[in-house]
Amino acid sequence: MTTAWTADQITALAPDAASLTAARKLRGKWSGTGQHGTALWGLCKGSGSRPYQTIVDTSGPAYKCSCPSRKFPCKHALGLLLTWSEGGAPETDTVADFAAEWLAGRAAREAKKPAPEAKSRTANPATADQRRARVTAGLADLDTWLTDQVRTGLAQTDRSIRTFETVAARMVDAQAPGVAAALRHLPVLAAHSNWPQLLLTEFARLHLLSTAHRRIDALSPALRASVRAHIGYPQPAEAVRAEPPVRDQWMVVGQRVTSEANIYTRRVWLRGRTTGRWALLLDHHHGGPSFPPDTPFPGHLVDADLHFYPNAAPLRAIWGIRHANPEPFTTIPPTSSDTSANTPGSISAALHEHATALGADPFLRSWPIHLTDVIPVRDESGWHILQSDNSALPISTAEGEPWRLLGLSGGHPVTVIGEWTPAGLSPISAFADGAIVDLGPAEGNSPIAPQSSADNGTADLVSVALVGTARRTADHVGLAGPVAATASRLAGGGDADAAPADPSARLLETVALQDCFARGGVNTGSAERPGLAADDERLLLPQAAAGRLAALLADNSPFLEEWFAAAERYDYRAPDGLCSALLERAKGLAAHRESLLRLAGARGRWLAERHPGWKTLVRAAAEDESVWSHGRAAERRAWLTQLRQRDAGAARAALAASWRTESGPGKAELLSVLADSLSIEDETLLETALDDRRAEVRRTAADLLGQLPDSAFAQRMTARAAGWLSFGRRLSRPQLTTTGPGVLDEAARRDGVGDSVGYMPYRVEGTPDVAAEWLHRVVAATPLRHWERTLGPADQAVRVSMAEPISGPMFAGWADAVLAQRDPEWARALFTALAERPAGETDSEKLRELFALQPLDDQIKHLRKMDSSWLAEIESLLRAVPHPWPNAMAEHVLRLLLERAQLCADRPGAPSLVPGSYRTLFRAASAHFPVTLADMVGGIARKCGDPYWEQAFDQLSYDLIQRKTMLEELQ
Repeated sequence: MTTAWTADQITALAPDAASLTAARKLRGKWSGTGQHGTALWGLCKGSGSRPYQTIVDTSGPAYKCSCPSRKFPCKHALGLLLTWSEGGAPETDTVADFAAEWLAGRAAREAKKPAPEAKSRTANPATADQRRARVTAGLADLDTWLTDQVRTGLAQTDRSIRTFETVAARMVDAQAPGVAAALRHLPVLAAHSNWPQLLLTEFARLHLLSTAHRRIDALSPALRASVRAHIGYPQPAEAVRAEPPVRDQWMVVGQRVTSEANIYTRRVWLRGRTTGRWALLLDHHHGGPSFPPDTPFPGHLVDADLHFYPNAAPLRAIWGIRHANPEPFTTIPPTSSDTSANTPGSISAALHEHATALGADPFLRSWPIHLTDVIPVRDESGWHILQSDNSALPISTAEGEPWRLLGLSGGHPVTVIGEWTPAGLSPISAFADGAIVDLGPAEGNSPIAPQSSADNGTADLVSVALVGTARRTADHVGLAGPVAATASRLAGGGDADAAPADPSARLLETVALQDCFARGGVNTGSAERPGLAADDERLLLPQAAAGRLAALLADNSPFLEEWFAAAERYDYRAPDGLCSALLERAKGLAAHRESLLRLAGARGRWLAERHPGWKTLVRAAAEDESVWSHGRAAERRAWLTQLRQRDAGAARAALAASWRTESGPGKAELLSVLADSLSIEDETLLETALDDRRAEVRRTAADLLGQLPDSAFAQRMTARAAGWLSFGRRLSRPQLTTTGPGVLDEAARRDGVGDSVGYMPYRVEGTPDVAAEWLHRVVAATPLRHWERTLGPADQAVRVSMAEPISGPMFAGWADAVLAQRDPEWARALFTALAERPAGETDSEKLRELFALQPLDDQIKHLRKMDSSWLAEIESLLRAVPHPWPNAMAEHVLRLLLERAQLCADRPGAPSLVPGSYRTLFRAASAHFPVTLADMVGGIARKCGDPYWEQAFDQLSYDLIQRKTMLEELQ
């Protein structure tokens, strides 16, 4: 049985977004689906009487459909693949007749094709000799440059990028691209704090490689192939396929995609299930990560042949014949190519494999390792991987700190697949709960990450190289015994053919020997076991939903709010491997911080306690009363908020008891917690807060008291409003006027009437009108029922004639009062009055907030009166409509957009009619339309008559389908 493809694999096959959108709409229209071997078929109901016959040969892949589409694959083929990926195509014993007929014809056509003539890639001896001469001359120049640097001293070396690039360019001219790539990496090493050792070690490796090439004819065939590979000699795929095949069930255990200079590289690590042998597949692509689909995803295995590139330590390979289709695996058996007595999966076995490979190929930079039942540890000395026997290895943080691995472990053993490098273990993936978990790219790197520094025993030689061999002679003190003996033999000329006469060359060779000895003879260290993360008994977030959340967070998607709202009722916990990503996003995404932390749960708290940048995200337990007396400001505010939700009186009592000792800017934030379940019982504490010395505390107290129409504060404001405002003497048309207070008394100042503001909107003859601002504050805090008694119902009150100077503060004050007292009747009347004013005279944000207070039916009624010329105003007010928008409202918006699209088709090129002019409305519709309207949107896309509008509607339809799928994944 062929393993069903993933949605990502199918998406990559789509010829365009419209085809993929159309394919998703075919759900529920399939019948007679089936799958046998690599054949997939089904019948899709179309507009005619006969369903479309659709066939896919997944081995190609190849497609056949009876529809008239000219796209390959068509929407039906894509829809069939999507149905298969969702489990909608059962496996059968036979192939349907119509599918078997096409498959047989395809096989016959393939058999009739003449076999392609094998292209002779035999190298021309003259060309090969010419290339070898160029490489030899280039490496000779490089060797001269290397020895010159050591002779004069590394301290005098120009370590600029330009210098290394000049030497690398010479190697490119010499047709040695592998050496050029190593030289271009040297500026990175030169910027390291331990640059002398790193630079000298790399110089020694390059010198050794140059020496090996000079004596290449004396090397064994395997080592000769290794030298040629490291230098960059080409190796045709035809020649590699001529190598003996190695058959096994190859498990895909890791994958990493990197890019440099617009060249994308994919590395895929395989491990033989039977032999325990490692293999590396390497693919390159220019311009984007579009790689051949011949490699299964991590977590799958395939029975196939591999052909390894000739090498002393064979690792890189290419695919040969496949004997079965890919299948998922849920275990990694403890097999190993190590023939020693070491336990497979142990640190000792991994180091033995690495030492064996390094002994065969001393130019190796890394080697894959597989470690079972290990625990990642982070302490003051750096990152380590710890095994049950307390042996530990350092973890390299060159590509970031492995917080994802630590979160996945939680102090428990896991299986890790990685590469052993001179800097330590570089994790690639982990195997937990029967699945491969990708460990890159890293997230949450600390500002100062502890990094273990590997000492290869060349400290004395580095000191000599810094000042130069022309000034100081190297000795062999501190070198390992075998290295010292070999170095002494070289210095004494014991091997006349191999011993270099130049002291700088001898130093480089001694460094290369010592480095190779140190890398092959790694000693394990020790580390302290971390504490275990607490268990979380909640349901695990479904795998599809977890993948969706990771993608939404990466894109900061506008669908996040809906996702969290839908997930909240299930109270899921996130997969352990996702906790680090959730914490990193929670640090910067304040709007969804609490939802992210709730998803991360106990594992997230455990991980946050160990990360310097995430410690502030740790939330104390709600029942821990010590938080109120000893917690941080954010913890105390969160504790009081939770208590207010459970027991409003207890929260008020707790804040009142500590009010006199509270200080700092957080005092106003604590007081604002009372806004939840605000009642007249909070009046005493709020009146006390009016006497606080901090202006923001007094302002908060005044705003909260203004929401209590039965409070003494409201009565005082009512008295001021009655005293400051009066009707004029014109009996035929009363006019509201003001005498103003002139000077504020202490009571008014205490109530916040005279609080200063950063910007004064009211002016008289160009100067700030302070009295108008005072009136604004009084009206905003006066209960609306006072105006009903004085001026009549809301509809009548807002129509009262008033003097021009007080019109602005009166309406602004009423708007604030309506928003504070949440009165829908006043909101409707005030919104209607303000909407009739000329554009620019009304605060659009206040208008939208007033609109939000109105009943939903009134909102829809108002918006449906507006035609397509009011789309900008409609878009602004739609932000106040609850999510999701009602069907009637969404359909009205679609009709208006269709009108614009048809106008654009009639008048192509009109700038105000292009879909880009309405992109923000399309984005809002994508996030708030009912997901059931996807088919309607797709139908409108076919009617609009303009290709750009059609694309915009197709994108909207696709987004709605994505939201529908997103919600279904949570169920």
